[in-house]
Amino acid sequence: MKTYMITLAAGAILMSGLGVAMADTIIVKPDDQKVYREYVHKNPLASIKLPGVELNVGTRLDDKVELREVPNERYQYTVIEGRTVLVDPDTHQVVQVLDAE
Repeated sequence: MKTYMITLAAGAILMSGLGVAMADTIIVKPDDQKVYREYVHKNPLASIKLPGVELNVGTRLDDKVELREVPNERYQYTVIEGRTVLVDPDTHQVVQVLDAE
């Protein structure tokens, strides 16, 4: 019985972690990506370097990183090492990396 309970508890912990990881993955719809790309193209921002930071969805950027608003859109952007990065302004987490097309 003890082994069953331990296995059950471990499974619950693993499953809850999986749910959190899946919830953190945010995908910006292609139509919305187009809006961001067009805005960034018309309002270029100087690229910055962040040594040691990997640009992945979920990466949290330092609060000192300047973010720019996109009118009527949820996410803000910055340009890091030539790559446009969409960021949640509340958490400073990367939600999408828009590579050049």
